[in-house]
Amino acid sequence: MAVKIRLRRMGSKKKPFYRVVVADSRAPRDGRFIEEIGTYNPLKDPAEVNLNDEKALKWMLDGAKPSDTVRNLFSREGLMEKLHNAKNEQ
Repeated sequence: MAVKIRLRRMGSKKKPFYRVVVADSRAPRDGRFIEEIGTYNPLKDPAEVNLNDEKALKWMLDGAKPSDTVRNLFSREGLMEKLHNAKNEQ
């Protein structure tokens, strides 16, 4: 089972709102997921990102792969740097 960290689209037409979730890569985009670890609202200026850093790091250290968009969000929030530091400490 390949585990991914990706966005789950919420909100109405023309007003997207996303939840950052950990899901099996075979599950549909807005379907079943394992755990919710944050939110992303691209309509705010600047875009609003709320993440549970500890859960995200735990999942990535356990082998979950972030999607390209989520990787960019994590980089912007400094989470990828924390991940590299945590890997170097092990």
